[in-house]
Amino acid sequence: MTGREFLHKMKETVKEKVGRGSSASADSGKGKSKMSKDITHGYHLVKGKAYHEMEDYVIAKFKEVDNNEVGLFAIFDGHLSHVIPDYLCGHLFDNILKEPNFWEEPEKAIKKAYRITDTTILEKAADLGKGGSTAVTAILINCQKLVVANVGDSRAVICKNGVAKQLSVDHEPNMEKEEIENRGGFVSNFPGDVPRVDGQLAVARAFGDKSIKIHLSSEPDVSVEMIDDDADFLILASDGLWKVMSNQEAVESIKDIKDAMSAAKHLTEEAVARKSADDISVVVVKLQ
Repeated sequence: MTGREFLHKMKETVKEKVGRGSSASADSGKGKSKMSKDITHGYHLVKGKAYHEMEDYVIAKFKEVDNNEVGLFAIFDGHLSHVIPDYLCGHLFDNILKEPNFWEEPEKAIKKAYRITDTTILEKAADLGKGGSTAVTAILINCQKLVVANVGDSRAVICKNGVAKQLSVDHEPNMEKEEIENRGGFVSNFPGDVPRVDGQLAVARAFGDKSIKIHLSSEPDVSVEMIDDDADFLILASDGLWKVMSNQEAVESIKDIKDAMSAAKHLTEEAVARKSADDISVVVVKLQ
């Protein structure tokens, strides 16, 4: 199979994804659970000011799997290329859900699927090209159990009784400097004023990035949150939002907006108003 044929096949595979980034303007959408009429979701994406294609991609949908309903929500924030986040849209959740122990041990299944997916991306580097992607994923199982995983600096925040609780970990190079140096890499603020792995990448964990992968990790942090009466809503967003807004500010900004898509759009508009120049993508899942 030639590289062009592979990319064409990949694009056909990812047609099912929702909320693909666009270099044209904004993109948005909404949906709801069939199991619970109270649980809805909405997303909104806005291209940043950089002179390249939109590199944020979003998944937001509910799906029936093995007589269970799963809400699948993700944000993939690419760097140097949009191809790898595009690939993740079509493959990461499939790899997670086909793990035989997913229902019994979702944390282990997700970690294994992240590892398998990254290995495949590296093996296909000749077709997928250079660059990589961060990822934050959230799987809502039967409207009761929320499993969040991430690599990089996109973030998941849940609002419980009006209070923000971060469910993901920001993988900043300074926080993992020792591990990076143990792999033979280094963390430098030059060029610029942001800590970067080998002076190149501003996150310590990511998919892809074959040229410096030996110094990076793709191991996700995974957390589990049970959805009870205290849970109001979930926010997933790329760092284009979190660079200019704290977790609690984001929660306060949308706590009175009932429509999930309107809430997601409001957060992107607020980030732009605060001079965020990055691509901004937001998913809001209303849990009440």
